[in-house]
Amino acid sequence: MVDYRSTILEGVHRAIGNTPMIRLSRLTKDLEGEIYAKLEYLNPGFSKKDRIALQIVEEGEREGALQPGQTVIELTSGNTGTGLAIVCAIKGYPFVAVMSKGNSMERARMMRALGAEVVLVDQAVGSVPGQVSGEDLALVEQETERLVRERGAFRADQFHHQGNLHAHEQHTAEEIWEQTAGSFDVFLDFAGSGGTFAGCAKRLKTYKPSIRCYLVEPAGASIMGSGHAIQPNHRIQGGGYNMELPLVERERITDYLTVTDDEAMGACRRLAREEGIFSGFSSGANVAAALRLLQEREKGSRIVLTINDSGLKYLSTDLYE
Repeated sequence: MVDYRSTILEGVHRAIGNTPMIRLSRLTKDLEGEIYAKLEYLNPGFSKKDRIALQIVEEGEREGALQPGQTVIELTSGNTGTGLAIVCAIKGYPFVAVMSKGNSMERARMMRALGAEVVLVDQAVGSVPGQVSGEDLALVEQETERLVRERGAFRADQFHHQGNLHAHEQHTAEEIWEQTAGSFDVFLDFAGSGGTFAGCAKRLKTYKPSIRCYLVEPAGASIMGSGHAIQPNHRIQGGGYNMELPLVERERITDYLTVTDDEAMGACRRLAREEGIFSGFSSGANVAAALRLLQEREKGSRIVLTINDSGLKYLSTDLYE
Protein backbone atom coordinates (compact mmCIF):
# COMPACT_ATOMS: atom_id res chain seq x y z
CA MET A 1 0.00 0.00 0.00
CA VAL A 2 1.15 3.53 -0.80
CA ASP A 3 1.72 6.05 2.00
CA TYR A 4 -0.68 8.72 0.74
CA ARG A 5 0.32 11.27 3.37
CA SER A 6 3.42 12.44 1.50
CA THR A 7 2.62 12.16 -2.19
CA ILE A 8 0.06 12.82 -4.94
CA LEU A 9 -1.74 9.59 -5.88
CA GLU A 10 -2.62 8.41 -9.39
CA GLY A 11 -6.11 7.24 -8.52
CA VAL A 12 -8.27 6.82 -5.44
CA HIS A 13 -7.47 3.08 -5.33
CA ARG A 14 -3.99 4.06 -4.15
CA ALA A 15 -5.56 5.57 -1.02
CA ILE A 16 -6.67 2.11 0.11
CA GLY A 17 -4.97 0.95 3.32
CA ASN A 18 -2.71 2.66 5.87
CA THR A 19 -5.72 3.23 8.13
CA PRO A 20 -5.25 4.67 11.64
CA MET A 21 -5.30 2.73 14.90
CA ILE A 22 -7.23 4.19 17.85
CA ARG A 23 -7.14 3.25 21.54
CA LEU A 24 -10.74 2.90 22.75
CA SER A 25 -9.90 4.45 26.10
CA ARG A 26 -13.42 5.64 26.91
CA LEU A 27 -15.06 2.25 26.46
CA THR A 28 -12.39 0.55 28.56
CA LYS A 29 -11.95 3.15 31.33
CA ASP A 30 -13.47 0.85 33.96
CA LEU A 31 -11.84 -2.34 32.68
CA GLU A 32 -8.42 -3.95 33.02
CA GLY A 33 -6.82 -3.99 29.57
CA GLU A 34 -7.02 -2.05 26.32
CA ILE A 35 -8.71 -2.24 22.92
CA TYR A 36 -6.94 -0.96 19.81
CA ALA A 37 -9.32 -0.37 16.90
CA LYS A 38 -8.09 -0.11 13.29
CA LEU A 39 -10.42 2.27 11.45
CA GLU A 40 -11.06 0.41 8.20
CA TYR A 41 -14.15 2.50 7.51
CA LEU A 42 -11.78 5.30 6.48
CA ASN A 43 -10.93 3.48 3.24
CA PRO A 44 -12.36 5.17 0.08
CA GLY A 45 -15.34 2.77 -0.03
CA PHE A 46 -15.90 3.05 3.72
CA SER A 47 -14.93 -0.55 4.53
CA LYS A 48 -12.04 -2.98 4.89
CA LYS A 49 -13.25 -4.78 1.76
CA ASP A 50 -11.57 -2.15 -0.42
CA ARG A 51 -8.34 -3.95 0.42
CA ILE A 52 -9.42 -7.31 -0.98
CA ALA A 53 -11.04 -5.72 -4.04
CA LEU A 54 -7.73 -4.16 -5.04
CA GLN A 55 -5.71 -7.27 -4.22
CA ILE A 56 -7.98 -9.69 -6.09
CA VAL A 57 -8.15 -7.50 -9.22
CA GLU A 58 -4.40 -6.87 -9.31
CA GLU A 59 -3.58 -10.55 -8.72
CA GLY A 60 -6.00 -11.42 -11.52
CA GLU A 61 -4.20 -8.99 -13.82
CA ARG A 62 -0.74 -10.32 -12.93
CA GLU A 63 -1.81 -13.94 -13.38
CA GLY A 64 -3.60 -13.28 -16.69
CA ALA A 65 -6.95 -14.45 -15.33
CA LEU A 66 -8.44 -10.97 -15.80
CA GLN A 67 -8.18 -9.59 -19.31
CA PRO A 68 -8.45 -5.91 -20.37
CA GLY A 69 -12.08 -4.85 -20.62
CA GLN A 70 -13.41 -8.11 -19.17
CA THR A 71 -16.47 -7.92 -16.93
CA VAL A 72 -15.90 -8.54 -13.22
CA ILE A 73 -18.73 -10.13 -11.21
CA GLU A 74 -19.03 -10.84 -7.51
CA LEU A 75 -21.54 -11.97 -4.91
CA THR A 76 -21.55 -9.34 -2.18
CA SER A 77 -23.40 -8.01 0.84
CA GLY A 78 -22.32 -4.60 -0.45
CA ASN A 79 -18.89 -3.82 0.96
CA THR A 80 -16.78 -5.99 -1.35
CA GLY A 81 -18.98 -4.82 -4.20
CA THR A 82 -18.34 -1.19 -3.33
CA GLY A 83 -14.59 -1.80 -3.25
CA LEU A 84 -14.74 -3.60 -6.58
CA ALA A 85 -16.88 -0.83 -8.09
CA ILE A 86 -14.18 1.69 -7.15
CA VAL A 87 -11.27 -0.40 -8.40
CA CYS A 88 -13.04 -1.41 -11.61
CA ALA A 89 -14.07 2.19 -12.34
CA ILE A 90 -10.45 3.31 -12.07
CA LYS A 91 -9.09 0.41 -14.12
CA GLY A 92 -11.80 0.31 -16.79
CA TYR A 93 -13.54 -3.00 -16.08
CA PRO A 94 -17.35 -3.29 -16.19
CA PHE A 95 -18.50 -4.52 -12.79
CA VAL A 96 -21.65 -6.42 -11.78
CA ALA A 97 -22.56 -6.79 -8.11
CA VAL A 98 -25.01 -9.54 -7.17
CA MET A 99 -26.61 -9.12 -3.75
CA SER A 100 -29.61 -10.15 -1.70
CA LYS A 101 -32.54 -7.79 -1.27
CA GLY A 102 -32.08 -8.44 2.45
CA ASN A 103 -29.01 -6.20 2.57
CA SER A 104 -29.32 -2.49 3.30
CA MET A 105 -30.14 -0.48 0.20
CA GLU A 106 -27.52 2.23 0.84
CA ARG A 107 -24.94 -0.21 -0.46
CA ALA A 108 -26.76 -0.85 -3.73
CA ARG A 109 -27.22 2.88 -4.30
CA MET A 110 -23.56 3.55 -3.63
CA MET A 111 -22.43 0.84 -6.07
CA ARG A 112 -24.71 2.17 -8.79
CA ALA A 113 -23.36 5.67 -8.21
CA LEU A 114 -19.87 4.24 -8.77
CA GLY A 115 -20.92 2.82 -12.15
CA ALA A 116 -21.68 -0.76 -11.16
CA GLU A 117 -24.59 -2.81 -12.43
CA VAL A 118 -26.40 -4.16 -9.34
CA VAL A 119 -28.47 -7.34 -9.57
CA LEU A 120 -30.77 -7.77 -6.57
CA VAL A 121 -31.89 -11.31 -5.75
CA ASP A 122 -35.16 -12.05 -3.93
CA GLN A 123 -34.82 -13.56 -0.46
CA ALA A 124 -35.81 -17.14 0.28
CA VAL A 125 -39.34 -17.85 1.41
CA GLY A 126 -39.59 -17.08 5.12
CA SER A 127 -36.51 -14.86 5.27
CA VAL A 128 -36.80 -11.57 7.11
CA PRO A 129 -35.95 -8.31 5.29
CA GLY A 130 -32.66 -6.96 6.61
CA GLN A 131 -31.58 -10.40 7.83
CA VAL A 132 -29.66 -12.36 5.16
CA SER A 133 -29.65 -16.10 5.84
CA GLY A 134 -27.59 -18.91 4.36
CA GLU A 135 -30.58 -19.78 2.18
CA ASP A 136 -30.64 -16.23 0.85
CA LEU A 137 -26.93 -16.39 0.10
CA ALA A 138 -27.37 -19.67 -1.77
CA LEU A 139 -29.84 -17.96 -4.11
CA VAL A 140 -27.37 -15.12 -4.68
CA GLU A 141 -24.65 -17.69 -5.43
CA GLN A 142 -26.82 -19.37 -8.07
CA GLU A 143 -27.47 -16.07 -9.83
CA THR A 144 -23.80 -15.11 -9.63
CA GLU A 145 -22.70 -18.38 -11.23
CA ARG A 146 -25.29 -17.95 -14.00
CA LEU A 147 -24.11 -14.43 -14.81
CA VAL A 148 -20.44 -15.42 -14.81
CA ARG A 149 -21.14 -18.16 -17.37
CA GLU A 150 -23.43 -15.98 -19.44
CA ARG A 151 -21.02 -13.05 -19.70
CA GLY A 152 -17.69 -14.85 -19.69
CA ALA A 153 -16.77 -12.80 -16.65
CA PHE A 154 -13.93 -12.83 -14.14
CA ARG A 155 -15.35 -13.84 -10.76
CA ALA A 156 -13.71 -12.06 -7.82
CA ASP A 157 -14.89 -14.93 -5.55
CA GLN A 158 -14.03 -13.45 -2.16
CA PHE A 159 -14.85 -16.66 -0.26
CA HIS A 160 -12.18 -18.66 -2.12
CA HIS A 161 -9.74 -16.28 -3.85
CA GLN A 162 -6.36 -16.21 -2.09
CA GLY A 163 -6.15 -12.47 -2.81
CA ASN A 164 -8.62 -11.99 0.05
CA LEU A 165 -6.20 -13.61 2.49
CA HIS A 166 -3.14 -11.96 0.89
CA ALA A 167 -4.57 -8.44 1.26
CA HIS A 168 -4.67 -8.82 5.02
CA GLU A 169 -1.57 -10.98 5.39
CA GLN A 170 0.63 -8.63 3.36
CA HIS A 171 -0.89 -5.28 4.35
CA THR A 172 -3.41 -5.13 7.23
CA ALA A 173 -1.35 -7.38 9.52
CA GLU A 174 1.87 -5.52 8.70
CA GLU A 175 0.21 -2.20 9.52
CA ILE A 176 -1.12 -3.60 12.81
CA TRP A 177 2.32 -4.86 13.78
CA GLU A 178 3.98 -1.54 12.96
CA GLN A 179 1.32 0.61 14.65
CA THR A 180 1.38 -1.40 17.88
CA ALA A 181 5.12 -2.20 17.79
CA GLY A 182 3.92 -5.76 18.48
CA SER A 183 2.70 -4.78 21.95
CA PHE A 184 -0.62 -6.61 22.04
CA ASP A 185 -1.90 -9.98 23.12
CA VAL A 186 -5.13 -10.71 21.22
CA PHE A 187 -6.49 -10.30 17.70
CA LEU A 188 -10.16 -10.93 16.95
CA ASP A 189 -12.52 -10.48 14.03
CA PHE A 190 -16.11 -11.16 13.03
CA ALA A 191 -16.35 -13.97 10.50
CA GLY A 192 -17.53 -12.60 7.15
CA SER A 193 -15.61 -14.20 4.31
CA GLY A 194 -12.88 -15.01 6.84
CA GLY A 195 -10.11 -13.24 4.91
CA THR A 196 -9.25 -10.63 7.55
CA PHE A 197 -9.02 -13.21 10.31
CA ALA A 198 -7.10 -15.71 8.18
CA GLY A 199 -4.59 -13.25 6.77
CA CYS A 200 -3.94 -11.34 9.98
CA ALA A 201 -3.73 -14.45 12.18
CA LYS A 202 -1.33 -16.09 9.76
CA ARG A 203 1.10 -13.16 9.60
CA LEU A 204 0.82 -11.95 13.19
CA LYS A 205 1.51 -15.40 14.60
CA THR A 206 4.74 -15.60 12.61
CA TYR A 207 5.91 -12.52 14.48
CA LYS A 208 4.55 -13.48 17.89
CA PRO A 209 3.25 -17.06 18.23
CA SER A 210 1.72 -16.29 21.65
CA ILE A 211 -0.91 -13.96 20.13
CA ARG A 212 -4.37 -15.36 20.80
CA CYS A 213 -6.80 -15.18 17.86
CA TYR A 214 -10.56 -15.32 18.40
CA LEU A 215 -13.13 -15.79 15.63
CA VAL A 216 -16.41 -13.94 16.28
CA GLU A 217 -19.78 -15.23 15.00
CA PRO A 218 -23.44 -14.34 15.52
CA ALA A 219 -25.14 -16.09 18.43
CA GLY A 220 -27.27 -18.89 17.03
CA ALA A 221 -25.32 -18.98 13.75
CA SER A 222 -21.92 -20.23 14.87
CA ILE A 223 -21.13 -22.56 11.98
CA MET A 224 -17.37 -22.47 12.45
CA GLY A 225 -17.61 -22.81 16.22
CA SER A 226 -20.53 -25.18 16.78
CA GLY A 227 -21.18 -26.61 13.32
CA HIS A 228 -24.85 -25.63 13.18
CA ALA A 229 -27.14 -22.62 12.96
CA ILE A 230 -30.27 -22.50 15.07
CA GLN A 231 -30.92 -18.83 14.31
CA PRO A 232 -29.83 -18.07 10.73
CA ASN A 233 -31.93 -14.88 10.53
CA HIS A 234 -29.65 -12.73 12.70
CA ARG A 235 -29.20 -8.96 12.27
CA ILE A 236 -25.41 -8.75 11.84
CA GLN A 237 -25.03 -8.09 8.12
CA GLY A 238 -21.93 -9.32 6.31
CA GLY A 239 -21.40 -12.68 8.00
CA GLY A 240 -22.86 -15.67 9.80
CA TYR A 241 -24.08 -17.19 6.54
CA ASN A 242 -24.40 -20.82 7.67
CA MET A 243 -21.39 -21.95 5.66
CA GLU A 244 -17.79 -23.07 6.15
CA LEU A 245 -15.10 -20.47 5.42
CA PRO A 246 -12.42 -22.16 3.29
CA LEU A 247 -9.83 -19.40 3.80
CA VAL A 248 -9.79 -19.88 7.58
CA GLU A 249 -7.26 -22.35 8.98
CA ARG A 250 -8.71 -23.67 12.21
CA GLU A 251 -5.35 -24.35 13.86
CA ARG A 252 -4.86 -20.57 14.20
CA ILE A 253 -8.13 -20.09 16.09
CA THR A 254 -7.68 -19.84 19.86
CA ASP A 255 -11.43 -20.01 20.43
CA TYR A 256 -14.81 -19.07 18.99
CA LEU A 257 -16.91 -16.22 20.42
CA THR A 258 -20.58 -15.46 19.76
CA VAL A 259 -22.33 -12.10 19.94
CA THR A 260 -26.08 -11.42 19.98
CA ASP A 261 -27.79 -8.85 17.77
CA ASP A 262 -28.48 -6.67 20.79
CA GLU A 263 -24.86 -6.83 21.96
CA ALA A 264 -23.56 -5.84 18.52
CA MET A 265 -26.04 -2.99 18.15
CA GLY A 266 -25.42 -1.77 21.68
CA ALA A 267 -21.66 -1.68 21.08
CA CYS A 268 -22.19 0.25 17.83
CA ARG A 269 -24.19 2.87 19.68
CA ARG A 270 -21.61 3.12 22.46
CA LEU A 271 -18.83 3.48 19.88
CA ALA A 272 -20.68 6.41 18.30
CA ARG A 273 -21.63 8.15 21.55
CA GLU A 274 -18.46 7.58 23.54
CA GLU A 275 -15.69 7.29 20.96
CA GLY A 276 -17.12 9.26 18.01
CA ILE A 277 -16.77 6.20 15.73
CA PHE A 278 -19.77 5.66 13.43
CA SER A 279 -19.67 2.01 12.44
CA GLY A 280 -21.75 -0.92 11.23
CA PHE A 281 -23.06 -4.14 12.78
CA SER A 282 -19.94 -6.32 12.46
CA SER A 283 -17.74 -3.64 14.02
CA GLY A 284 -20.12 -3.61 16.98
CA ALA A 285 -19.80 -7.39 17.16
CA ASN A 286 -16.02 -7.07 17.34
CA VAL A 287 -16.16 -4.47 20.10
CA ALA A 288 -18.80 -6.37 22.09
CA ALA A 289 -16.65 -9.51 21.94
CA ALA A 290 -13.54 -7.58 23.01
CA LEU A 291 -15.33 -5.96 25.96
CA ARG A 292 -16.54 -9.35 27.16
CA LEU A 293 -13.02 -10.80 26.89
CA LEU A 294 -11.65 -7.97 29.04
CA GLN A 295 -14.32 -8.69 31.64
CA GLU A 296 -13.64 -12.43 31.65
CA ARG A 297 -10.73 -14.55 30.41
CA GLU A 298 -8.58 -11.74 28.96
CA LYS A 299 -8.49 -9.30 31.88
CA GLY A 300 -5.47 -7.02 31.51
CA SER A 301 -4.89 -7.96 27.85
CA ARG A 302 -4.37 -5.66 24.88
CA ILE A 303 -6.83 -6.52 22.09
CA VAL A 304 -6.59 -5.51 18.42
CA LEU A 305 -9.67 -5.45 16.21
CA THR A 306 -10.94 -3.77 13.05
CA ILE A 307 -13.79 -1.30 12.60
CA ASN A 308 -15.04 -2.92 9.43
CA ASP A 309 -17.38 -0.42 7.81
CA SER A 310 -19.32 2.81 8.26
CA GLY A 311 -22.66 3.35 9.93
CA LEU A 312 -23.62 5.41 6.87
CA LYS A 313 -24.34 2.09 5.15
CA TYR A 314 -27.10 1.24 7.65
CA LEU A 315 -29.18 4.40 7.89
CA SER A 316 -32.18 2.58 6.40
CA THR A 317 -32.04 0.08 9.28
CA ASP A 318 -32.87 0.61 12.94
CA LEU A 319 -29.21 0.36 14.01
CA TYR A 320 -29.13 4.05 14.97
CA GLU A 321 -32.81 4.76 15.58
